Amino acid sequence: MRLQCFDLRVQKKWALLEMARPEKLNVIDQLMLFELEEVLTSLRLHKVKAVVLTGQGKAFAAGADVAAMAEMDSQSAQEFSALGNRIFQLMEDHPAVFIAAVNGYALGGGLELALACDLRMASSKAAFGQPEVNLGIIPGFGGTQRLPRLVGAAKAKEWIFTGRRFSAQEALEAGLVSKVLQPEELLEEACALAEELGWKSAPILSLAKQAVAASGTGIQETHGQREAALFGKCFATEDGPEGLQAFLEKRDPVFHDR
Repeated sequence: MRLQCFDLRVQKKWALLEMARPEKLNVIDQLMLFELEEVLTSLRLHKVKAVVLTGQGKAFAAGADVAAMAEMDSQSAQEFSALGNRIFQLMEDHPAVFIAAVNGYALGGGLELALACDLRMASSKAAFGQPEVNLGIIPGFGGTQRLPRLVGAAKAKEWIFTGRRFSAQEALEAGLVSKVLQPEELLEEACALAEELGWKSAPILSLAKQAVAASGTGIQETHGQREAALFGKCFATEDGPEGLQAFLEKRDPVFHDR
């Protein structure tokens, strides 16, 4: 398996999966999504029990590819959202336990990727956010569904409506991450946990994961479809394309509320 967007190292019972486009801040595009789907299949074949997911460079993942989205119409935007939702759901439904080691920026689609993991640890230098509203769009990879289930509706609405960034400490206090560690300790701690889980029973881990998901912490398929439809509608407004273009031009957007 030849990968352009990831580095995968399988350590018998567990694996380290790194997003490997640091020069692009590991932005999420269609290629990355399709490769992630391929990786998930490979991990099943290797019968891996736990996976540490992190990003190379100074970002975990700094969001979806804004340049690509700026070229989308309403239909293609909805399809892009549905693709991300589907593949992130494959990760949530995967028998392996996914541990997000958030080493830097986890913004937009990057935060949504971390949300689809089972466990999250953060570097003290990590920064989180769902800034989509500032670009004239909404989260489209499950953020409107998973974030409220993890931190509560009030906090999720605050973060989604304002689009502001929040710190690792704020993420810890909200229950989004379980630990905040020094940058040099993060990966070692996450890998140690993955190795510990590697000695557990594979079917029991999978059943435990399914049982927790049944409690309502995950995302329902119909809700993901609704999010994708609403995400697509953003691209049928005037403000959506304006926000994306303003981001690319490094200027403040001028919204006309239509």
